[in-house]
Amino acid sequence: MEEINNVEVTPCTESDYMKPFRVHYNQNGTKKSWDFMRTHDSVSVLIFNISSHCFVLVKQFRPAVYMCEWERAKTQPPQSAEKTEEGASEAAAAAPVPESPEGQSASEGESSSQWPPASAGVTYELCAGLVDKPDLSLEEIARQEVLEECGYDVPASKLKRITSYRSGVGVTGAKQTMFYAEVSDDNCVSAGGGEPLEGELIEVVKVPLHEAMTFAYDERIPKTMGVVFSFIWFHNNMSPKYKISTNV
Repeated sequence: MEEINNVEVTPCTESDYMKPFRVHYNQNGTKKSWDFMRTHDSVSVLIFNISSHCFVLVKQFRPAVYMCEWERAKTQPPQSAEKTEEGASEAAAAAPVPESPEGQSASEGESSSQWPPASAGVTYELCAGLVDKPDLSLEEIARQEVLEECGYDVPASKLKRITSYRSGVGVTGAKQTMFYAEVSDDNCVSAGGGEPLEGELIEVVKVPLHEAMTFAYDERIPKTMGVVFSFIWFHNNMSPKYKISTNV
């Protein structure tokens, strides 16, 4: 998963997943404009294994996260603990300034050392997927994602709807609907891992219940807000039912 090379960034002129637009409007007499992306809505699923008392998450490489880390890293000044202030200034002045990555690969425009490690783009997430099958209900789409990504066969009727919310409101405004699914080891019919034909490469990760809240609030672990919110939801709504602790 973390073997990433030949990185190249090019203009996106066509996509099946997003379309950029600029909307013009008047608000309280003031003329305004806003750039946004039209994207699919999505579903996500908090999976709890009642056999092993653990949450089932997915871990995968996210190019958007990776490139954000690249942008962040290239704006930070070089650090050198051993050099004098004068020597450090000279070194900084002599250091090459990374150019824009657009249209360049690590082997052409950038040395491989100027790109962050692949782990910079890896995140922990809830099992999730796009709402792009109009003939299926949200529950049925969520069921398919649980099966493909995590390997558990759960009837759509067993999915509990937690809530829905808007994500990326400054850019997309897409709606995500979150579900809760209880599974057991008996429901596991495959190793999961996603759909290779769709370019998915997913690692299934289990987080023990007693470590859940520590995991959620550990800023060193890259994760989505859905993970944090869903763990809190479980603590408030399901832990009392099962009389189990999430170690808050």
